Amino acid sequence: MSLRIQQCTLASLEELVALSKNTFSDAFEHLNNPEDYKAYVEKVFTTAAIKNELKTKHTAFYFVYQDKDLAGYFKLNQFDAQTNLNGADSMQLERIYVLSSFQGQQIGQWMLSQAKGIALAAEKQFLWLGVWQENTNAIRFYQKHGFKKFVTHPYYIGNDKQTDWLMRCEL
Repeated sequence: MSLRIQQCTLASLEELVALSKNTFSDAFEHLNNPEDYKAYVEKVFTTAAIKNELKTKHTAFYFVYQDKDLAGYFKLNQFDAQTNLNGADSMQLERIYVLSSFQGQQIGQWMLSQAKGIALAAEKQFLWLGVWQENTNAIRFYQKHGFKKFVTHPYYIGNDKQTDWLMRCEL
């Protein structure tokens, strides 16, 4: 299995929008109220919203390919593009998703390693992320890879106030 990353550009906007909707839907649609879920997706995963994120300074999206097949993506933020912390010593892993057909192949682990490598190359001291407190599989995965909870914060899916754990990994 050969994995590689490719930074997304505006030329890959439509593919990124479709991948974002698909992977988020697979992960969370069945766990949320349909109206709240729909409102969230229609706000966050529109072409205009993703285009704005792609154009944001200090934000980068990366496609992950297994051989020639698109397997997932991740998004990194630094400096003022981070959603909760804005320090020069940190980088946020805001999104990390693997298509359902590629899960169970340790691609998520490889992606996390790539994100850590990018953060290290940027001379960051830690990588952090937010994860829904109900997503126990993801929490275990992050803990296994050195992340520790340091605070919680509210996260809204539509009108549904959920709680995210903010977790960090020292680099």
